[in-house]
Parts: sequence; C-alpha cells; structure tokens
Amino acid sequence: MEKNISHIVVAACMASMLTGCGIYTKYRQPETNTDGLFGALPEEVDTTSSLADLKWEELFTDASLRKLITRALEANTDLNVARLKVEEARASLSAAKQAYLPSAQLDLEGALSSFDGSKPTKTYSLGASASWELDFFGKLTNAKRRERAALEQSEAYRQVVQTQLIATVAESYYTLLMLDEQVAVTTETVESWKEYIRSLKALMRAGQADRVTVNQAEASRLDAEASLLDLKQQVTETENTLCALLFWTPQPVARGTLGEVDFPESLSVGVPLNLLANRPDVWQAEAVLKQAFYATNQARSSFYPSVTLSGSAGWTNSVLHPKS
Repeated sequence: MEKNISHIVVAACMASMLTGCGIYTKYRQPETNTDGLFGALPEEVDTTSSLADLKWEELFTDASLRKLITRALEANTDLNVARLKVEEARASLSAAKQAYLPSAQLDLEGALSSFDGSKPTKTYSLGASASWELDFFGKLTNAKRRERAALEQSEAYRQVVQTQLIATVAESYYTLLMLDEQVAVTTETVESWKEYIRSLKALMRAGQADRVTVNQAEASRLDAEASLLDLKQQVTETENTLCALLFWTPQPVARGTLGEVDFPESLSVGVPLNLLANRPDVWQAEAVLKQAFYATNQARSSFYPSVTLSGSAGWTNSVLHPKS
C-alpha cells in the first residue's frame, strides 16, 4: 500500500513539474484591453453586420468585373504559389501526425559465392526491426501543433494574396471606367473647341473678332488634345497592368461604363475591432506567434530524455555444398 502511494506521489510530482515547465501548454490568445481603443461608437452603427463579412461576388455585381476576377483567381502565379504552400504545410502536418505511429524496417539480402571451383554457396538473410517513440514529454505533440500553426499561416497567406489580387483587379477595372469617362468628356471638349474656333474665324472675317482671341482658342484646343493623348496612354498602361495580373498578352479589356456601376444600397462598416479581426494578415501574424510558442515548447521538451521501444529479429539460411 505504501509503495503504491509513493508511486502516485512521484507521478503527481512529475506531472506538476512538466506542467510547470509548460511543455504541454496550449497557445492562448493574449488578452488585450480594447475599452476606449476606438472611442465611443455612434448609436446608429450596425454592430450585427460588417462590410468584411461580404463575399466579393456580393460586393462586385458588374458581370465583366466578375469574369476578370474569376480569371485572375485561376491564372495568377502568385496565388497558385500560395496554394502550393498550403498543400506543402498540409503534408508537413500529416507527417507530424504519423510520427506518433511506430516505424518498421524490413531488410532482405542474398549472396552467392564460390571458391576453388566448388558449387556456389547460397546465403539468405532476412532482418526486421521496429521502433516506437513514446511521447512522454510532449516533443511530438508540440511538433504537431507547430505544423498545424504553420498550416494556418499558409492558409492566411493565401487569403492575403487572394484579397490583394481581387482588390488590385477591381481597382484597375474601376480606374479604366473612370479613364473612359475622362476620355469621352475630353473628346467632347476638343470638338467643342473646334466648333468655337470655326465660329471665331467666321467672326474674324466679319471684323467682329481679332487674331489674338483665335490664337488663344487654338492654344486651349491643343491643350485639350494633349490631355486626350495622355488619357489614352493611361488607358493602355492600365489595360497592360490588368492583363499581366490575368496572365494575358496585352490586349483591350472588355468592360462596362461608369454609369452602369451598381453597389449594394447600404454598406455597414461595422465595429472597427471586428474589421481588424477579419483581416487575413492579422491571422497570419497570430499563426506566426503560435509557431514560435510551440517551437519554444518543443525546445524545452528536448531537454528531457526520449523513450523509444525498439526490437529486431532476423533469420539466416546458409546452404553449403561439398567440393565435387
């Protein structure tokens, strides 16, 4: 009885010591006092919904823009690399989970030898070994948790790249719509100046206008034409930038007009803290913190001994033939 009690006491002491060292502790999000961080919220603020909760399909209703975003999500190189990083992290997590299982090895060898004209000697050997590391001190557990945090980081990074890609495509698209409107207005302005100059020339022939007024009008027309050329160049550059995101050769981009743009009637920003919590770069930073936390626990576990059960077995058959 006393022996059993002593075993229990020793086990309790070991458990408390390991817990105190923190090698089994799970990551907990640090508590931060956010009272008054963003000031007092207006009473009319909708705290039940947020712009960050909307999908990009719900926010962008333009059919042409949706096609461009879908194409970018399928063909963009950076996003495809981010997806592969997620698969790599998922494979690493699977390997960390399989570390709990025992490992086995099977060796099969055969030899054929002959000496001084004798018949060949055939030798066979078969060996098998197995080992199983017992995770008494949390080394494998912390490794698995670290790889899970790495997977979370990779998924958050993919979300960061995807969000930036969608935002860049949308920004370029709406920039094109804005430039198209400016080109249309500037083109009308140039035509108006041409009509005005023709009128001034007719008035000058009738003696009701002078050459200075006509020259000033000509200068304004040339200035408008120069602005028109600059706007058309900006359109081409923006289209080329958008085509690079879509993995297309430079070409004109099909699009609607600025007047056809339709956004949801009401967009609620929501609580600033919720917007911050929905940012994928914040998720990525927290996942990095998790990895560092579990890497520290794994390093502490390395100070403790490793307990491994191992065994091996073998069989050898040697057949000797006498000299003929």
